[in-house]
Amino acid sequence: FRGLTSRDGVLLRGPAGWGEFSPFWDYDDAECVPWLRGAVEAATLPFPDALRDRVAVNATVPAVDPATAHRIVATSGCSTAKVKVAQAGQTLTDDLDRVAAVRDALGPAGAIRVDANAAWSLPQAADALPRLDRAAGGLQYAEQPVASVADLARLRRTVTVPLAADESIRRAADPLEVKRRQAADI
Repeated sequence: FRGLTSRDGVLLRGPAGWGEFSPFWDYDDAECVPWLRGAVEAATLPFPDALRDRVAVNATVPAVDPATAHRIVATSGCSTAKVKVAQAGQTLTDDLDRVAAVRDALGPAGAIRVDANAAWSLPQAADALPRLDRAAGGLQYAEQPVASVADLARLRRTVTVPLAADESIRRAADPLEVKRRQAADI
């Protein structure tokens, strides 16, 4: 992912235990501040009482060939997979084949998510998501298909696949701008 095969990070030890800080290297200081705040909070404040004793996680499938994607999911022990799509140098057909292989590995009950890391334009996302939804036998959601909050709002009106935001919200100067605009338009 992002050309990385390992991640760098810092562990912070505090009175409440350990905090972890591992933003990506391309994040500037301002983008790193919330990550650092979270690490400091984890190390200094006690965690609230647990509401459950297990937390399900998903397997993450990089932009690999279908056979490798199948193997990753089949050996993961997970019932949910997040599949990276829209990788530079690959085609939508590559993505469709990868998603179909993941569906095969998970079986019909497994959940599939896709993550385009904001690589698509609005028209590309509007074309790709229904096709990926069919290949998956239903997507749980698509993460960050387009770069901007405004385009996420536009895309949401044109596709039935639920959308999840990541960088577009975390990196937005004003992540609530679209919501205020929509309220003003009503």
